[in-house]
Amino acid sequence: MNNEQKTKVESIVFNKLIEHLQNRTDVQNIDLMNLSGFCRNCLSRWYSEAAEENGLKIDKDHAREIVYGMPHSVWKEKYQTDADDDQKNKFENSIIKDH
Repeated sequence: MNNEQKTKVESIVFNKLIEHLQNRTDVQNIDLMNLSGFCRNCLSRWYSEAAEENGLKIDKDHAREIVYGMPHSVWKEKYQTDADDDQKNKFENSIIKDH
């Protein structure tokens, strides 16, 4: 696989990941963090950083809208639930402290 093919495949995989997360509104970011160490907000930040590294300006809100498929505030209102004590404890006891 050459670099162009690799980039194309990676782009398709990334788009499928984003689509999957947009469809799985039942999965909360804290659950993603507790299981995998990253969440939708991390993807948004990485997206914005990668754009900047390539001379493009995509602010945090625009990057979140790309990842969430809607403005972040709308997603939070429609789908975000309060974390329960178990979720909070798992997060506090995880090795991830820089989120």
